[in-house]
Amino acid sequence: MNKERVVVAMSGGVDSSLTAALLKEEGYEVIGITMQIWPTTESAKEDEGGCCSLSAVEDARRVANKLDIPFYVINFKELFEEKVIQNFKEEYAKARTPNPCIMCNKEIKFGAFLQKAKKLNAYYMATGHYAKIDRNQKGRYIIRKAVDKKKDQSYTLYNMTQEQLKHTLFPLAEYKKSKTRELAKEFGFRVHNKPDSQEICFVPDDDYNRFLKENYPEIIESGPILDLEGNKLGEHDGLPFYTIGQRKGLDLKTHKKRYVVELDQERNAVIVGDNEDVFAESLIAEDLNWVAIESLHDSLKVQVKIRYNTSAAEATIYPVNDAQVRVVFDKPQRAITPGQSVVFYNQDIVVGGGLIK
Repeated sequence: MNKERVVVAMSGGVDSSLTAALLKEEGYEVIGITMQIWPTTESAKEDEGGCCSLSAVEDARRVANKLDIPFYVINFKELFEEKVIQNFKEEYAKARTPNPCIMCNKEIKFGAFLQKAKKLNAYYMATGHYAKIDRNQKGRYIIRKAVDKKKDQSYTLYNMTQEQLKHTLFPLAEYKKSKTRELAKEFGFRVHNKPDSQEICFVPDDDYNRFLKENYPEIIESGPILDLEGNKLGEHDGLPFYTIGQRKGLDLKTHKKRYVVELDQERNAVIVGDNEDVFAESLIAEDLNWVAIESLHDSLKVQVKIRYNTSAAEATIYPVNDAQVRVVFDKPQRAITPGQSVVFYNQDIVVGGGLIK
């Protein structure tokens, strides 16, 4: 395996484009690859401007040509459908709220893509993620938050293994996004001012409800909206269309403000309550992955993020068994949502994470 060869996951955006440029400047032998993961669903059109669309491939190809590096497109469509989109459907069918970008990182980018890089005799793969890979005093690979706290993506990377971290480079760890755009402009990349992709790539218009209705009508069934005492206050259109903490769109026969407290799959019911009922003091997490530690044997004081765009909250984690931990917050947290990822930090270091059960 060639230690100086690196395969860059090029999405056609400014971050991955600069990643390839910086690594070439540093003297690496760079190969650019775009993952073709367009789903076969009717609603995802291949000419949309998302992170994996036809136009994105052409943007990536232009950057590779400008850098004079080899460029390939690899078809991961079936794998993406199987690992990411099916998981998306199955989680909603279980009245949970998935995070497909985290599943894509786990199964596609740092799973299948890294294996492809190794087959190309590359020691490293690289992406445009804003996070830092480091090693602690025991020689263990760790993930730290990026310098640009607004862009920090360490939350989405908690599933990475020691082997994956060993073979991954994140060149943008020390850059602010504004600097990334500035440098990309200096390199002459047309994508220097390309907007960041906000939506999920297989739901180009960001309309989850329409996507689920059109592609998986079998998981959508109307049912009752109940209060915490079991009184019926209205009807819902299907559990996948509701999220914990939601207030708008409930259309209830009451003037009192009500919020979604629980999605009860057994009764196919949306449970609503007052705002204070949306807060909880603890959660159980499963599907765990530890980064900074090998495993959790005792209680540990950490900071916890229960979703990507939220501040970390002080908490203590306790092992329940090998597969689960209990997270007890210093202060109750609002809208803890089953299916979302919970990530544990020690200041700027990712301790590990899991899925909220």
